[in-house]
Amino acid sequence: MSKRDYYEILGVSKDADQQEIKKAFRKLAKKYHPDLNPDDKGSEVKFKEVNEAYEVLSDEEKRKKYDQFGHAAFDQNQGFGGFGGGGGSYQGFNDIFGDIFGDFFGGGAGRRRTGPKKGQDLKIRLNITFEEAAFGTKKEIKINRMESCSKCGGSGAEPGTSKKTCGTCHGSGSVRTVQNTPFGKFQNVTTCPECHGTGEIIEEPCTQCGGSGKEKKSRKITINIPAGVDNGSIIPLRGEGNHGDKGAPSGDLYVYLSVKAHKIFERDGYDIWLEKKISYPTATLGNNIKVETLDGSVKYKIPAGTQTGTVFRLKNKGVQKLRGSGRGDQYVKVVVDIPKDLTKKQEEAIKKLADELGEKIEPQKKRIIDKVKDAFN
Repeated sequence: MSKRDYYEILGVSKDADQQEIKKAFRKLAKKYHPDLNPDDKGSEVKFKEVNEAYEVLSDEEKRKKYDQFGHAAFDQNQGFGGFGGGGGSYQGFNDIFGDIFGDFFGGGAGRRRTGPKKGQDLKIRLNITFEEAAFGTKKEIKINRMESCSKCGGSGAEPGTSKKTCGTCHGSGSVRTVQNTPFGKFQNVTTCPECHGTGEIIEEPCTQCGGSGKEKKSRKITINIPAGVDNGSIIPLRGEGNHGDKGAPSGDLYVYLSVKAHKIFERDGYDIWLEKKISYPTATLGNNIKVETLDGSVKYKIPAGTQTGTVFRLKNKGVQKLRGSGRGDQYVKVVVDIPKDLTKKQEEAIKKLADELGEKIEPQKKRIIDKVKDAFN
């Protein structure tokens, strides 16, 4: 028996509760377990100390005796009844072995779940338009999924026949084995290899599903797509995945949305953006123009002297908000469209405007292509 203070071994205070004690034990047991430290001979000694301390402090009766009498409470020579029935059983460690070493030995060794399994989830991708995402829509999709066999009802047995209790696990769906190790006896619970966890044996498998209890079927499902979804949104449909084992729930269906890009609009959250070209005279003098929106064209007044790059806002002309009332806004970025091919009369008019504004326009050298055009004209 270790003569070190048990609280010191676990690194907890004397008023620590059971949750703190168990947490400290889990951490130290992982750290010093001999299987995880094969080259460190000192780990085995520390591991035994940790287990010994936990066996006492995790038992309220033993802990009370230890707090009152110290190590003497478990010294048979002192007449206090001995330590845990011999000090070699490691019962405290066995109790939570599955929890502690689940991460190292496949997740939950000794505590494997058995019984009917839930159906697998399914995933599909659905393409929708920009407008459908903005305003919402209904879509019919076609999926292939595993459903309960229509002949045997999911039992896996041929109609008119029955199942029998598994002789290996006696209907529990699991088998328990005990392994003797240098650190005590460990119990391991695994899925029964004979019945695969069902607890029953099918003597005459269903001729339609081969005993699996399931068959693949094609189904059409109508999906309500709410207004405001965006590219990458996921719509979960509970219970629309593969059917589970008899007595277990079905899986879910997850619909991943891909929103097609729009020809003129770009989306930013619930707002949309539009780049609008306006003529030079409109930018200079101002004018009423038509602006495209998701609801159709609207009239908008461009003020005189508008510069290229100016952004105007149209309130509530964006996308419907998914979780809330109202809509986003539409932003219109103005780009002044400078004409490239001017007639002589147009050039003279602009030059005259430049002169009146006090700006001298230097004559530009004509390009070869311009000279060719002039020759044909």
